[in-house]
Order: sequence, then C-alpha cells, then structure tokens
Amino acid sequence: MSTVEKINSEENPSFTHILSHAAKVPGLIFLSGQTPVGKDGKVVEGGIQEHTAQCINNLGNVLKASGSSWEKVVKVNVYLKNMDDFGAMNQVYEKLLPNPKPARTCIQAAKLPNDVDVEIEAIAAY
Repeated sequence: MSTVEKINSEENPSFTHILSHAAKVPGLIFLSGQTPVGKDGKVVEGGIQEHTAQCINNLGNVLKASGSSWEKVVKVNVYLKNMDDFGAMNQVYEKLLPNPKPARTCIQAAKLPNDVDVEIEAIAAY
C-alpha cells in the first residue's frame, strides 16, 4: 500500500480546512492550483503578468516544501479567466520556468476562486 503525504508550504496562505498545497505519493507530487495571492491571502496588485508570476512563485514554494523543483515538473495546467490573456501570461511563463518546459494545458475557465484571472497547478517528480 502506498503512502500519501500531505504537504503545506509555510510561505503560502493556509487553507488546510479544505485542501493541502500538495499530495506526495511515491515518485510524484500533485500540487493544488495556486492563485495570485500573497502570504496574507490577498490577491496581489497588478494584472495578468503579475498574477502569473505570483502563481508560479507560490507553486515554487510548494515544490521546495515537497523536496522538488521546477526542473522536475512534468505537467502544468493553466486556467485563465480570459483566453485573451494567453499571450501576456505566456511572456511571464516562458521567462520564469526553466527549459525544457514541462507538458502543459491551458484553458479558459468560466469562474475561478475569488474571481482571479489565473490559477496554475502542476505535477512534479522528486
């Protein structure tokens, strides 16, 4: 029987009453979607580019707490409130994620938590 370890980063806001930041099973880490909130739980100032950077930073905090890194991410799912933000989001994503980039899906979502414009989740190896 496999063990499942639930992980939370102290660098990110805690929502342990509804989710863990990640679930780690042998070989893989499943990271919960991260929205553009700071440690205080409030949406950071700015637009899609600043929000994308915050989501990536939040995921990086969870990866570190999980014993992994962006270099070991195998799959990313990006949820955009508006697909018209695709190009601007990609500019930040391309700059912040190491090469080679992981597999990725990007979709437009009708409504995201707290009406944010982007949420990003990932799966990583360790």
